[in-house]
Amino acid sequence: MATVDVNQVSAADTLPPGPTSSRIVQTFKYTVARSKFYADLQRKYGDTFTMRITGNRNIVALTRPEHIKTVFTGPSSVFHASEANKILLPVTGPNSLLALDEDPHLRARKLLMPAFNGAALRGYRDMMTDLTLAEIERWPTGQVFASQPRMAAITLEVILRVVFGMDKGPRLTELRDVIHRISSIGPIGFIGWAYPKLDRFWPWKRNKENLQLADRLLYAEIDERRAATDLADRQDVLSRLLTGAEIEATNPELRDHMISLLIAGHDTTSTALAWTFHELARRPEVQRAAHDAADRGDEDYLLAIHKEVMRLRPVVQNVGRTLMQPTEVAGYQLPAGTIVAPIINVVHRAPEAHEAPEEFRPERFVGKQPDANTWIPFGGGVHRCVGAGFSLQESGAVLLEVLRRYHVSVPSLTPEQPRSRHVTQVPGNGSRIIVTPRQSA
Repeated sequence: MATVDVNQVSAADTLPPGPTSSRIVQTFKYTVARSKFYADLQRKYGDTFTMRITGNRNIVALTRPEHIKTVFTGPSSVFHASEANKILLPVTGPNSLLALDEDPHLRARKLLMPAFNGAALRGYRDMMTDLTLAEIERWPTGQVFASQPRMAAITLEVILRVVFGMDKGPRLTELRDVIHRISSIGPIGFIGWAYPKLDRFWPWKRNKENLQLADRLLYAEIDERRAATDLADRQDVLSRLLTGAEIEATNPELRDHMISLLIAGHDTTSTALAWTFHELARRPEVQRAAHDAADRGDEDYLLAIHKEVMRLRPVVQNVGRTLMQPTEVAGYQLPAGTIVAPIINVVHRAPEAHEAPEEFRPERFVGKQPDANTWIPFGGGVHRCVGAGFSLQESGAVLLEVLRRYHVSVPSLTPEQPRSRHVTQVPGNGSRIIVTPRQSA
């Protein structure tokens, strides 16, 4: 993998303006209050600004669609995702799509894409529906509960069944628990990913032990699956990779792909769903339209609501690319080693990108797609999330089944504030809701 000497990024006069506070202070704000930090900096410095964080890393934030387009459509040899995603390597491993660029990235993407194409997705739909029904039938009615953990239970189970084809046994139980622990770490635990020397101390030592346990379970499952005699009859992603892929994957490659799907695939989708139920519960008129759509099986409208929530409540606040050579971006000649970061939550609320951006309008996604580089919850370019279609199909299945059966309300109309959890922004109180059976259901 090519590397860049970040010490090249020393000519401050070539970078856009930004705060002059210490790197430690900026890193703290970037880690624990990212969305507010971005909004404050945009108000003060404009649409393009620089953040300076520990590790001598300079992040140039981009909030205009035309500047974001430069990053997503630029040469993959210049705009590297792997360098910007280094902090995730302790979890995802070096073979993850998040850790690769250029030819190795294309090879890995070619390996995974057949498991997420249209035909494959249609094969997963019934299982998504069945697992959703099994979960929501256990929900307490008339009582306040946090929907975020319940959404996570659904999406993790879908990932374990659909990606791994695991449906019973102690390994499934243990893996379910350890993946939940890994994906639930907060900002303090997240710091340990950037500074591995902290692994000797609590709580980072515990997080490392969780990863080691996950590795043992994943490698055991991969070895057992390679020896299975019914691989051709299985439809899960792991089995597809072992039988139908043109490219043979090694065990470490499979481990890295699988844990990336487990962590990123279930956590981001469950958080987006939790935000969706939070917003539906606070908007009776939108929920009435959603119930009508669910009754007639109009999943497109339900997904339009979901996409509007993802616009206003993006789970991930930014993506990053590291410049491998000096490059002009947003009118600045930036040094090699600079991280350029499309800021998702800012462009999603930009008036030039979305009409009346502060208003909740699902109709903006009905029967049409937003302009390029204005709605980017799954990133963009060659690194756009390989599981985007999987996530949306799963979300559609969950929304359809829940809204067919339940009316959703909230104990308080006060919006929950986002809370940082590793790279995601989750509802501060877990998206607390109350469900009651619909009379017409």
